[in-house]
Amino acid sequence: MTPRILLPALLVLAACSGSEPGDPGETPGQPALRLVEVASGLQSPVHLTAPASDARLFIVEQPGRIRIVENGHLLPTPFLDIAAKVSSGGERGLLSVAFHPQYAQNGQFYVNYTDRAGDTRIERYRVSANRNVADPASASLVLHVRQPYSNHNGGLVVFGPDGMLYIGMGDGGGGGDPEEAGQDPLQLLGKLLRIDVDAAQPYGMPAGNPYAGKSGGRGEIWALGMRNPWRFSFDHTAKLLYVADVGQNRLEEVNVVPAGQAGVNYGWDVMEASDCFEPSSGCPRTGLTLPVLEYTHDDGCSITGGFVYRGQAIPGLQGHYLYADYCEGWVRSFRYADGQAADKRSYPLPDVGNISSFGEDSQRELYVISHRGTVHRIAPAT
Repeated sequence: MTPRILLPALLVLAACSGSEPGDPGETPGQPALRLVEVASGLQSPVHLTAPASDARLFIVEQPGRIRIVENGHLLPTPFLDIAAKVSSGGERGLLSVAFHPQYAQNGQFYVNYTDRAGDTRIERYRVSANRNVADPASASLVLHVRQPYSNHNGGLVVFGPDGMLYIGMGDGGGGGDPEEAGQDPLQLLGKLLRIDVDAAQPYGMPAGNPYAGKSGGRGEIWALGMRNPWRFSFDHTAKLLYVADVGQNRLEEVNVVPAGQAGVNYGWDVMEASDCFEPSSGCPRTGLTLPVLEYTHDDGCSITGGFVYRGQAIPGLQGHYLYADYCEGWVRSFRYADGQAADKRSYPLPDVGNISSFGEDSQRELYVISHRGTVHRIAPAT
């Protein structure tokens, strides 16, 4: 791993400058990009989002705070500070926030964090009378999941286009899925969960979930066979779900499926991406969904999933899914077409440090979050 340094506020690149060894190269005519710094001095930022039609940016700091950027300024008072409840460090911490689709009316939002025991907690909060400060006393537990190890916590909460809350759960850690959680429908670990936070308290089981109202599996499960889906996202335009699952020893992967397809099995720990991981099982591929894109650990160590670009500032980036590698810091994209990853591109952006996440604002513009403490907006070079 090469040392990372933070760069000045405006980082400009030419789209046809040199590519890194092992990358997919550049496509002639792809847009030239720059990174524009919008926040610095943050403490281990890991997530960025915004409520619908809200110009503010909400940035999650891993130790347990949510910060706001408003009118180009990082506000000194956190929107929420639950550091006293959070175990932070490594893969633990406050890992994401999701605003209810009717946030402007009900003021509700949801956080995913690891508590002092290291377990995953999904909690509901409400904003206070001050629009820039949440009410910490409004905390309400939605879901608690025991974590047997300190890694592979997943960590993302996102409202899907169907209004359901989706929760990414890793396999519980330890290396090689020692709990055999990925393929066990009786465990919430190693799954993508889908719950209805409006149907009941603390939540209801959506009827479309594969095990809802049935025996043989947990009703919260939407998809299974995941190792550590650190970041996933919906492309509302194409009605697709993109899941970037962090690999074990050799392969990092991106999966793309229809957003409404229930019961998808992504293969872990029978498979690691397209490779057999458990030879003793015979590695049956029937019923498994394999990735549309993968790369080896010769090219990185841990995938950071992003978004399909649907903003207006960079027309040449429309429809491209952006992703990065946490260790190497490169940023790449592809366009999903005919079931395959097409038009692969590499963007040799200046080094901003370990990329922990991408962010999307209410206008669908995208951001790069560096674990070293900065947030940059992706912008056209001219």
